[in-house]
Amino acid sequence: MFGNIGWGELVILLVAALVILGPDRLPGAISWVSKSIRQVKDYANGASQQLKDELGTDFEDLRKPLADLNQLRGMTPRAVITKHLLDGDDSIFKNPLDDTFKGKPFDAKPKSSGGPTPQSSAPQGAVSMSKNEPKLSAGDTPPIDADAT
Repeated sequence: MFGNIGWGELVILLVAALVILGPDRLPGAISWVSKSIRQVKDYANGASQQLKDELGTDFEDLRKPLADLNQLRGMTPRAVITKHLLDGDDSIFKNPLDDTFKGKPFDAKPKSSGGPTPQSSAPQGAVSMSKNEPKLSAGDTPPIDADAT
């Protein structure tokens, strides 16, 4: 019922109640509201239990179409396509680079060519801005920073 109210809104409501009701009447108002909410929940639970008792197995027959409607309510176009056309395989919607480079750090260190290598002040795994990086051959793939794309 109050699932949409965050902590910020709750604080604003409490401050407004404190200003409107004052510190003397606020505890009584909070206890009255909590008792009222508890009583409404008890009435709702009692009504559903009474329906279950009176209808018996027919109650489950009434709940099934409602459950199906709730399931349809959550269907987005992407979910419908995935479920009915792709048999639940949503890999077509994923970026192929996500799985390829996930968890692999960007390696910007140049490969050793046998000669002296310049010392960099950049920490391990950081991107080097020097021009001493080797050229890529025809079959090599360039390094990609998945977080930057």
